[in-house]
Amino acid sequence: MIQILIVDNHPIVRTGLELFLNSKPDLKVIGSLSSGIEIFEFVRRHNVDVIISEIDLPELNGITALRAIKKENKSVQVLMFSHQPEEIYAISTIKAGASGYLNKEASVEDIEAAIRKISNGETSLSEKMDKHFRYEDTRKSRSRMFKKLSTREVEVLKLLSIGRKNKEIAEELDINEKTVSTYKARLFKKLNVTNVVDLIHQAKHHNLA
Repeated sequence: MIQILIVDNHPIVRTGLELFLNSKPDLKVIGSLSSGIEIFEFVRRHNVDVIISEIDLPELNGITALRAIKKENKSVQVLMFSHQPEEIYAISTIKAGASGYLNKEASVEDIEAAIRKISNGETSLSEKMDKHFRYEDTRKSRSRMFKKLSTREVEVLKLLSIGRKNKEIAEELDINEKTVSTYKARLFKKLNVTNVVDLIHQAKHHNLA
């Protein structure tokens, strides 16, 4: 029996996934949470095999939660299931410790297949992303631009793009403001800009935010 925890801030997504997955004889949803911060206590109290998580979660974003969860529980497999563009975030989440990534346009059959795949210790990506990795050297500038950014830089960039201030970013990512400033400086250099407005514009131009 594969025991599954669903983490998503939309009740309809959680309910839909739970109904579908529980219809399979060897899959069981043992928990359904609406925020990233709740994951830690749940995993400590329950034997979870697979976590299905959105990136955009209240209180604590999915990538930050993922990184912390994998530090405590290396055996737990995490499938990121998000509306964010997979060309950008699949790479970031795999680097942070996820075993798979699916965009929310995926079918329920794709989700089931991904769960089974990562439960067997494999990495699960869409056919599109497999092709992306296979031919990444020939991809256009968007892929090359992203590869220059670390997972943490992507997180800072994402928060800047939605209007978060340095202090707010520091609190959300549990780092100090000086570190946030360092990441911003790196982003300015890597995206070849001199201010936040241009940084966000450049990021959106390359689909990085």
